[in-house]
Amino acid sequence: MSNLIQIQLGEFRGTGVFDANNVELKRGDIVIVEADRGIEFGQIVSVELSKSSREKGLSGKVLRKVTEADRKQLDNNRTKAREALNVCISKVTEMKLDMHVLRAEYAFDSTKIVFYFISEGRIDFRDLVKELARMFRMRIELKQIGVRDRAKMMGGYGVCGESLCCSSFMKDFQQLSIKMAKEQALPLNPSKISGVCGRIKCCMAYEFEVYRELNRGLPKMGAKIQIAEGKGKVVNLDILKRMMTVDIGEGKFIKKEVPLGGNYEKK
Repeated sequence: MSNLIQIQLGEFRGTGVFDANNVELKRGDIVIVEADRGIEFGQIVSVELSKSSREKGLSGKVLRKVTEADRKQLDNNRTKAREALNVCISKVTEMKLDMHVLRAEYAFDSTKIVFYFISEGRIDFRDLVKELARMFRMRIELKQIGVRDRAKMMGGYGVCGESLCCSSFMKDFQQLSIKMAKEQALPLNPSKISGVCGRIKCCMAYEFEVYRELNRGLPKMGAKIQIAEGKGKVVNLDILKRMMTVDIGEGKFIKKEVPLGGNYEKK
């Protein structure tokens, strides 16, 4: 068993690498951990870490699997978090702050409450923090999140009919760009390539490397090229089959396969 594991802290926070501390664990287990700022709970997302993950600094160590008493504590914390969320929303409205508070989360040891919010710009919430700290008598943390984090937190379904990748199995967000859609010859229509968060769909990254490899040596749509049958214009591409259709004029369309490692002659 690997001594290093990856754990998602809390219900809405990111992942970190922890020392398993000789506790027998498997993916999906809920555990109590000693982290940088106290005792937290988390869920194991991986027990087989990649080299890059192993090279990250340790976030803490596992203390134990959750006990029945721990589960009661977690349930109690969730109940208190819902009440705290309502209080925070009420105070935000009272102070007329331009922010939307989405979730609240108690640390396992009840030493702090984290409030997650979205906002169009920067917010001066110092007075809000002071008021919440006075009311709850514990450390208060307000964490501004982006639209992708909001989708992950709230959950939902994509156009594929499946649960959102970010809220079901993804550990962390990947870097995405419009280049991924271009490489896969997808229509650059925002409504087609954007997820419920309004950003490029995370699934754009899944096959990007495969498409990039298969695209090597293929012409672009609309390119004018030279083939054995004559000069023509590329009017269709099947990237996965590496097939192109070339219009050589006079109503003649030639289908050509470009083998891996092969190329074509430009006009």
